[in-house]
Amino acid sequence: MSNIKKTYGENSTITRNLSDLAEKTGNLYEGITIISKRSNQISAEVKEELHSKLEEFSSSSDNLEEIFENREQIEISKHYEKMPKGTLVAIQEFLDDKIYFRRPSEEDANS
Repeated sequence: MSNIKKTYGENSTITRNLSDLAEKTGNLYEGITIISKRSNQISAEVKEELHSKLEEFSSSSDNLEEIFENREQIEISKHYEKMPKGTLVAIQEFLDDKIYFRRPSEEDANS
């Protein structure tokens, strides 16, 4: 289990000040869009990582009894269930200025 990375973020939903989200971009909806896109990236990465770890235990001849008895697989699944959701991690990264974003419309205007 030591090779599972530690995630960054709250484990539960907390109330956020919307002006903090709007402050970074000047527009609340733009901030939420950035957080949403980052959340989708995080969720996809975690899903891919989980599937690759669970594939180590699968075989083409698994019967029903073997599936229910695989303790290591169950422990890995439980660990991933306890991890903070992608949205919570993305919000924290956004507030801590750890997300890079750009505005293509502004770049086109400056060119």
